[in-house]
Amino acid sequence: MFTSYNLNLPPSDDEEQAALPSFEISLPALLETLQIFGVVDAAARQAKADADYNRSNIRNYRPDAFSNQALGMPGTCTLSYNQEGDPFSVIMEESGVKTTGNLVTYLPEAVEEIPFDKGDIAFKVITQAKYLLDALVEMAPTSPTRLTIRATRNEPYLRLSSSGPHGSSSVDFSRGRDLLETLGVRDKWVQSFKFDMIKSASEAMRIATKVSIRGDGQGVLSLQFIVETEGSDKPQFLHFTFVPYVTTEDDEDEDDGSEGEEGGAAG
Repeated sequence: MFTSYNLNLPPSDDEEQAALPSFEISLPALLETLQIFGVVDAAARQAKADADYNRSNIRNYRPDAFSNQALGMPGTCTLSYNQEGDPFSVIMEESGVKTTGNLVTYLPEAVEEIPFDKGDIAFKVITQAKYLLDALVEMAPTSPTRLTIRATRNEPYLRLSSSGPHGSSSVDFSRGRDLLETLGVRDKWVQSFKFDMIKSASEAMRIATKVSIRGDGQGVLSLQFIVETEGSDKPQFLHFTFVPYVTTEDDEDEDDGSEGEEGGAAG
C-alpha cells in the first residue's frame, strides 16, 4: 500500500495511550485533488463504470483496486499531516511536475457507529463478490426502491428480492461450494433495505474477490469484501454496515417481506 510510512507521536509513558492523530477533511475536495493528474480521462472512466453497471455481464471491467487504470494517476502521491490544526497535504508528482494541495482539517465529529452485534449472528454467507454484483445488476432495470434479503435453513437458502414502481424481481442462491462457499443460518432472517444504499457498495463488489454477508439478531446487515492487491500477500478489507427498514410482525408474515414502515438508513 505504501512505499514508506512514518508516524511520529508525542512523547508518552504509555505508548498504547498515546493520542493518535484524528481529524476530518472534505471527501469531495480530496477526490478532486487526486484527479488533478488524468483529469481529462476522469469523465470517460466514470461513464464506462456507469455503463458497465447496467450490463448483465460486467465482469469485463474489473481492474485492480489500486492500479493506475483505476486511479488515473501514474505518478507518486505523498500524504502528510504535521500537527493538530494544520492542513492535510497531498503532494503529487508526475514526470517532474509536482503539485501540492492543502486541505482544511476539522475536528472530528463523534459519529455513533451502527451497532452490528458480532456475538449474535443470525446467518453468514461467503460467496464470490461478482455473484452479488450480478444479482443487483439483474434487478436494477426495474428501478427498485427496496432490497429484501431472506436467509433460511432450507431452499432457496439465500434470496434477494427487489421491489419498486416498475416491478419486482428476485434472485435465489442455491447451496453448493461453487456458489455459496460458506452457509450458516441460525434462524430465519428477513430484512428490507434501501436498494440505493446497497448499490452504493457496487464498486467494492467490482474489485473484490469474495464477500462475507452477515446479519445479526437485530436485523443489521454487514458486507465485508476481500480485495486482493498487486504485490501484497495480505488482502485488504472493505466493510459496509446497513440499518434495515423497520418492519412489523405482519410484514414478516408476507412472502416478500418488503413492506413496512421506513425507519433506517445505511452507513
